[in-house]
Amino acid sequence: MSPPANAPDTLLGERALSKLKWRCRRGLLENDLFIARFFERHESHMTVGQAGAMETLMDLSDNDLLDLLLCRKEPEPAWAGAEVVALLQLMRTDGAQRPAIFSPSS
Repeated sequence: MSPPANAPDTLLGERALSKLKWRCRRGLLENDLFIARFFERHESHMTVGQAGAMETLMDLSDNDLLDLLLCRKEPEPAWAGAEVVALLQLMRTDGAQRPAIFSPSS
């Protein structure tokens, strides 16, 4: 028996992913860089649960989101469940790495 379509571990559909990517556009370039790097690495296997966590993060102001991504503060337990904390950790890790297109030349 397959899991219901809205189960947290179900892969996100193409249309839902497209809508989420549009929703994730931010006013600060720094946030956009973290988000773009995350999508480059994880969009092909992003789950419904991760999408919900991303929606929660996108409800934050640009400055609050940047503070979280740069580890200046931690998410508050009142609004951040395990999915949000796990997603934030992935975004922090991906955002801290240099993108492959900027690799040094020999």
